[in-house]
Amino acid sequence: MKILGIDDTFAVNELLDTVLNGSGHDFMYVNNGKDGLLLIETKKFDLVLLDLAMPEFTGLDVIKSLENKGLLEKQKIILFTASALSDNKLNEILNKGIHSYIRKPIDIDVLLQKIDELENH
Repeated sequence: MKILGIDDTFAVNELLDTVLNGSGHDFMYVNNGKDGLLLIETKKFDLVLLDLAMPEFTGLDVIKSLENKGLLEKQKIILFTASALSDNKLNEILNKGIHSYIRKPIDIDVLLQKIDELENH
């Protein structure tokens, strides 16, 4: 699977890079929402792992931009969140067409299970 990670935390990107590339996926990452949005608009990814809380251009900004450009429904997204967003707010975001979310710290087994579900669906 071709996977893009958009997260401002270096340790998260390095962990995902090791785990996902090590398990046969084609994973690349950027550390900010604007670069991530540009990649989504110009390349094809099977999945985007998107951090909600990033400085300047957040995951919500990425989602809103994709929605405005009619690209959101064409992209499979799993959100990462460390924030104290309520389940209602997260469900509101999921209802826009986001696949699912994982609360930080990321449980790699849960992430791999969600990726496996997407691959086999």
